[in-house]
Amino acid sequence: MSRFLESIIRFFKGNSPAVIGATIIGTFVLLAVFAPLIAPYGALERDPIKYKITDETLEKLAGIEGMSAEIEATLAALKGHGFEDKHEFLRTIETQTGTEIPLPLQKRIAGYSRHDPGHEPPSRRHWLGTTRAGQDVLSQLIYGARISLLVGFGAGLIGTVIAVLMGVTAAYMGGKVDELLVFMMNVVLVIPNLPLILVLAAFLGEAGPHSIAIIIGVTSWAWGARVLRSQTLSIRKREFITAAEAIGESKWRIIVVEMVPNVINLIAGQFVGTTLYAVLAEAGLEFIGLGDPSVVTWGTMLLWAQNNSALIVGAWWEMLAPAITISIFGGGLALLNMGMDYVSNPQLKGGGNMGLWKKRYNEIQQKRLAKARNDKELA
Repeated sequence: MSRFLESIIRFFKGNSPAVIGATIIGTFVLLAVFAPLIAPYGALERDPIKYKITDETLEKLAGIEGMSAEIEATLAALKGHGFEDKHEFLRTIETQTGTEIPLPLQKRIAGYSRHDPGHEPPSRRHWLGTTRAGQDVLSQLIYGARISLLVGFGAGLIGTVIAVLMGVTAAYMGGKVDELLVFMMNVVLVIPNLPLILVLAAFLGEAGPHSIAIIIGVTSWAWGARVLRSQTLSIRKREFITAAEAIGESKWRIIVVEMVPNVINLIAGQFVGTTLYAVLAEAGLEFIGLGDPSVVTWGTMLLWAQNNSALIVGAWWEMLAPAITISIFGGGLALLNMGMDYVSNPQLKGGGNMGLWKKRYNEIQQKRLAKARNDKELA
């Protein structure tokens, strides 16, 4: 366990892209896990405020029959306050004025103060505004992260497992097995990925999140399998593989124990890349109506914003909030993937990462010198 923690610390030490990316992804994961505790409202909960006095309300009520100076002053003092119940609203006005409001005036005050929570702009009560249905956008973003991340990580896991099985097995087995698996990879690569996903999703109708995750996972493994096969071929004839075969280890044990750990960096990159693609593909499928619109995800938020003409009516927050959230999450995955490349790919030794590589190189050289001295003293 200590060695595992040390390897994680070494990975992040001096690796700014990985630190930033992991921080972004970790924040989204925490928001998704603790959504009921963090979100100010439920995902589909409407704003309970039904009566609110605004400047427009005061203009309509000014000078009408029965309106006294005391009532006008009280209404002006209550401007911006929200009330869930009509009787509570009117009782508050009567209490503060100290007079009983005539019934016709009560009806006019209640009618002109009727509050529509739809497309309310960002405020202290709703930090990112509300949707056309009066639902809190921030709460929907937090709850939507649960499904969007589930689809992304689920599709990433499915695609990565298939890519590892196909790529590493093809490289190690060789012969007819290699030819068959490479043929399958080429077939999947030739078929356009996005149209294939659209056809499968349309065939299923309103595909749920689990169906979308499976569709994306089983259609996005071929490129990763080709890369893993190429890398595994380069270590197929290494001494440790030959030694494992010589002592009689089974083929599957050699693949899992000897070969897979040597391509772990590519496997991690495949998982991150597939996850990023899955989140974007899921949002795209739901935006064009191929997902389940009753489930709150970042994609369905974009769908309802488009259906409600959010940008046309000036409710820009309903459209931009999920779009920016998807961009930030995608940027976090891209930075994490970049950090993995910096550590695993010697071709990227330049720039701000040069110091990290020099430090690692110096540490290795010092260990070799120390070992040589110990061997010399023992001799």
